[in-house]
Amino acid sequence: MSDIAELERRINNALERISAGVENLGVATDAAKTEALQAELEQERSVTAQLEERVKAIKEKQETHVRDLESKLAEITERFKEQEARMFTLKQTTVQLRENVEALRDANNAGVGDPHLINKAMLAELEALRALRDAEQAEVETLLSELKPLVGEGA
Repeated sequence: MSDIAELERRINNALERISAGVENLGVATDAAKTEALQAELEQERSVTAQLEERVKAIKEKQETHVRDLESKLAEITERFKEQEARMFTLKQTTVQLRENVEALRDANNAGVGDPHLINKAMLAELEALRALRDAEQAEVETLLSELKPLVGEGA
């Protein structure tokens, strides 16, 4: 973009010099000089038009890229919200399961518990912890899969 800005500045300076030269020539200017200046002016206008088209194309490309990134970010954000809701529910279930297991242990220590129920509750707690770990792992993998392309583009 700085190259384009520099070229635009140079073109504008050249156009100003040409305009000043045309004004200074006055009535005594011969036709050849006028034609040469007109040709140069047209050439500069053509270059300016080409540069403006390039700037416009670059700007459109950047705007499209930004829209794509914003769309992808919105999609990722939505996925993370859904994942967060699942994680919250899973964590609540795990807490309740731990409380139940603790109550079963207390009942067993008091001599009124069934060891089979305690084992069953412990297996359920273990399964809930595995599910929690799997959910957290999926969340991390989702995050990494979405960040890799973005980090690769920026590098």
